[in-house]
Amino acid sequence: MTDDPLARLESMLKPWHTAIQDPAAAQAEVLKQLLASYAQTAYGHQHGAPGMHSLEEFRAGFPIGSYDSFRPMIERVLSGEEELLLCEPAVGWAITRGTTQGESKFIPMTRTDLEMRVSAGRAVMNFVFTEGRFDLLQGVNLNLNFPSRAGTLQIRERTVSYGYSSGIYAKFVSERTPIRSLPTQDEIDALGGGKSLRDWEARFDLAYRRCKRENVTLVGGVVTTALRFGRYLRREHRVYPRHLWNVQIMTLGSLPGINTRLAPSLRALYGPAAIREIYGATEGMFGQQMDARRAWVPNYDLYFLEVLTRRGVKMLHEMRPGEVGSLVVSTPVLPRYSIGDLILAVRPPYFRCIGRERWWTPLRYIWGELNTLNLGRL
Repeated sequence: MTDDPLARLESMLKPWHTAIQDPAAAQAEVLKQLLASYAQTAYGHQHGAPGMHSLEEFRAGFPIGSYDSFRPMIERVLSGEEELLLCEPAVGWAITRGTTQGESKFIPMTRTDLEMRVSAGRAVMNFVFTEGRFDLLQGVNLNLNFPSRAGTLQIRERTVSYGYSSGIYAKFVSERTPIRSLPTQDEIDALGGGKSLRDWEARFDLAYRRCKRENVTLVGGVVTTALRFGRYLRREHRVYPRHLWNVQIMTLGSLPGINTRLAPSLRALYGPAAIREIYGATEGMFGQQMDARRAWVPNYDLYFLEVLTRRGVKMLHEMRPGEVGSLVVSTPVLPRYSIGDLILAVRPPYFRCIGRERWWTPLRYIWGELNTLNLGRL
């Protein structure tokens, strides 16, 4: 491995950049790898994965499924039947922050799955690479993520620990990136997994005490948490984040409109930092913003990405500019899983998630774009 930091960054980013140039080839290779993994599971055997070699066979054999259709199998995996869906042991269980019909979703995470989630760091690495801002890596990442340990489940005679995917990801990725994260994920976890206002104020107080004298150059995590933390500092300490730190970049996810309707509030709190959107979910990290154009670019080299449109199922990279479709992902754990998000193709290779799969979502998106004078602009 070369000692040249520029060369190291280039080698880290090359698989992503190469896949963007030829998404069809990248997706064919991803499907090949996934089929090999599915062939090692009971669910994969049930749907004929060992004999599959083409996209047509994959679509004919594996149905598109929502969480509700996978739920019975996930509950069996929770109870110890890991071979049903997993080709390697689960190293963690992620719980969603939202709910499905009033109940939280649980998603198993494997070592391969976690390695793929590190891809969200590409947003920062690409910023450093293209802007030459290596000084960013000498600073601190303000860690506002959820706990990686939130509680336990008793499944028959088996106790299973679970946490939030952002916290599990932060704990894992902090060991593999050159920038320090404060507070550490262990410090956040020690405060417990509660979701009350008091629980969040305890985490915010910890973040303030650990970082107030540090050189914070990066803020990453859930956009609503970043906004709440900025307002907490103003309310409790009479100071804005921009008065404490010279933040260079914010890598944020979980809501549509981060670069448009939420950007003014973020910059009012944190100053003129670059904003880079991360598009992911409890099930995986599917894309991240590549440059100043205000849309994310898919991880074609890691996940298999389809969309269900009015004209049927197609590959994500086959969408036409202006077309909207419901995203279907295939991960090492979940084949052809319907995320429930509506995706807008802006222009290759740029996409936006415009919200959950509801009939009014496109109308609300257009209204928001008109109100912020952003309609059609990257």
